[in-house]
Amino acid sequence: MTSIVRHITFDCAPPHEPYAIAEFWSQVLGHPVDPIDAPGDDEVALEVPEGQTTLLFVRVPEAKTLKNRVHLDLQPDRPRDEEAERVIALGATITDDRRKPNGRGWVVLADPAGNEFCIEVSTAEREALTAGEPA
Repeated sequence: MTSIVRHITFDCAPPHEPYAIAEFWSQVLGHPVDPIDAPGDDEVALEVPEGQTTLLFVRVPEAKTLKNRVHLDLQPDRPRDEEAERVIALGATITDDRRKPNGRGWVVLADPAGNEFCIEVSTAEREALTAGEPA
């Protein structure tokens, strides 16, 4: 017997609310907040298609003190830099910039609660880089 990943869970410590962080990720990923969840709930999930892993946001009492040991790597459907700017406009902040002049690399961001994630190059950019074309 084996297991599947049902949720990827994000801790939300005060002053951050699980519902607000779920709304941020809803805008990033294009999945709505689960309609059974409401502001003030201790657990809030995104609604995803059957069989997909969802993100779950859970209220915890203690603040984050160290770098995340696990994080999400996002591959956008638009150019990496455009997606980074879109997500920054939603409330993310850049924590580390690993983009290279040749178009490779990624940018490390944090959501409004400080959870790190990376935005990598898009499929089209990756194909161009592999073919030796400028990204």
